[in-house]
Amino acid sequence: MKHIILFLLALCTSFQLSAKSYQFVIGTFTTNTPAKGIYSLSLNAKDLTADLQLLTEAIDPSFLCISSNKKLVYAVSERGAKSSVAAYKFNKNNKLQLINRVNAGSVTDPCHIAMTDKHVVIANYSGGSVFVYNRKSDGSLSEVVQKIQHEGNSIHPTRQSKPHTHQVVFSPDGNYLLANDLGIDKVLVYKYDKMNLENPFSAYDTLEVKPGSGPRHLAFDKSGKTIYLLQELDGTVSTIQYDNGKLTLIDTASVVRKNNIQTGAADIHLSPDGQFLYATNRGSVNDITCFTTSPAGRLNFVQQISTEGEGPRNFAISKDGKFVFVGNQRTNDISIFTRNKKTGELTFTGKKVQVGAPVCILQIK
Repeated sequence: MKHIILFLLALCTSFQLSAKSYQFVIGTFTTNTPAKGIYSLSLNAKDLTADLQLLTEAIDPSFLCISSNKKLVYAVSERGAKSSVAAYKFNKNNKLQLINRVNAGSVTDPCHIAMTDKHVVIANYSGGSVFVYNRKSDGSLSEVVQKIQHEGNSIHPTRQSKPHTHQVVFSPDGNYLLANDLGIDKVLVYKYDKMNLENPFSAYDTLEVKPGSGPRHLAFDKSGKTIYLLQELDGTVSTIQYDNGKLTLIDTASVVRKNNIQTGAADIHLSPDGQFLYATNRGSVNDITCFTTSPAGRLNFVQQISTEGEGPRNFAISKDGKFVFVGNQRTNDISIFTRNKKTGELTFTGKKVQVGAPVCILQIK
């Protein structure tokens, strides 16, 4: 009997190891798409079989952020005059339960969200602003406690007639907030005082980038001293030195490697080891580009391949560095690529997950 029990325990252990999976939450656009809200996605690490589950129904819960304890999810809803930001918690059935939803203002169109243990911050694309909310003890959100309005314009005749804040990111040390503004070609840095409940952010530094480039998303390296900034309108990738809230431009590369294309650069991430940088480009190409990084901040081209779908707005690199998951908004799918850790090169697995307009992919396990 003892041997049988030991055998069964070994069998269970073997099954658990073979059943290792990657866990994600997926934000979507639901208007005129098959999506119904926020989803969970579990992918078997061995054969990439997928289990997609609806966590909660919501209208256009596009970009998300998750609390450090993985119990709370915050989501923006980019809906013009009906724009909002919502707080959710995981219930005993591992579904998302709405805690509260607050107004995000008239015609703000929040397109990105970030958080600390004290605050939730959103980037408003149409409003060209940043809104700040207090996080209450139960995870709920206060009404807006601070509004930061950007000013100005740039040279693109239709995309840069006014500010368009596209992303908010906290510095790794938690002392500053960086806001990329596509409409005015600037990255704005705000000093963060988390104990200030009324005005936690104050202007600190500004980096002006190439006119007409349109800064969209950025990624910090592991040291927290280098930033890679992707510009949507011209596809450039700027390497920026970061020093206690101060920004200095070091070098510039580009994801545009073909003539006569429509550019719509979207998302950017570093590999877990920091040796490779990846960036997607929508427009007429729908590709993902890989670069090697260097201590001097220079990027060297490695590869550019199709994302096997249209509108690669967001992507995630698995925490173990083995896979890249690209959300193709316009073709309602997530393409799965294997990643060579030594060369950085990607290979399409031939597998996709069908989900309506995926625009935010966050790994939680």
